[in-house]
Amino acid sequence: MVATAVAKSRRRPSQKPKPGNRPGESVCILITRARVRQRVRQLAREIRRDFPRDTLHLVAVLKGAVLFLADLARELGGEVSFDFLAVSSYGKGTSTTGEVKLIKDLDVSIEGRTVIVVEDILDTGLTLKYLLRLFEERRPKHLRVVVLLDKAERRIADVRADYAGFTIPNEFVVGYGLDYDERYRNLADICVLQFGQHSAPKSA
Repeated sequence: MVATAVAKSRRRPSQKPKPGNRPGESVCILITRARVRQRVRQLAREIRRDFPRDTLHLVAVLKGAVLFLADLARELGGEVSFDFLAVSSYGKGTSTTGEVKLIKDLDVSIEGRTVIVVEDILDTGLTLKYLLRLFEERRPKHLRVVVLLDKAERRIADVRADYAGFTIPNEFVVGYGLDYDERYRNLADICVLQFGQHSAPKSA
């Protein structure tokens, strides 16, 4: 499916950045909470159209995808179950190390289930490639991927999402579950995090 593109110019250039949590940090809205809600509803309809009678087993990657999973599950209807896993490829920085490590595995088997992997953002694709390989070995009935944000120009691994919310530019984004050093997850909008001239982060 085609994601909704978000161009850099859509960031309301006339809107001044708002102060962030720390001195030298500010946030600028990229995607409003209203647009996020609308797109999540659309994604839920697309998934249910493809699997109208299946029990959907949603697997979220901690911690960034939790809010997305919760909102998506409420829109899906029908029978839905959850599970969570955690991986690490960033540590406390803002750029991936390229090495993906499984920190927390699933609690239940996915064999024979219709599994929807729920990710907050798809950028290099290294994490998703690792997860798909891991899950395919566990023999689910169906395996699909839904991502809220697709940072396509950052792609390294040859992977794609089956359902994608927004294609975004190569900016470091926070809010709606996405963080910088465990901060900003609680923002309702998806925002670009901006730093002072001497402390700008590398893109995620």
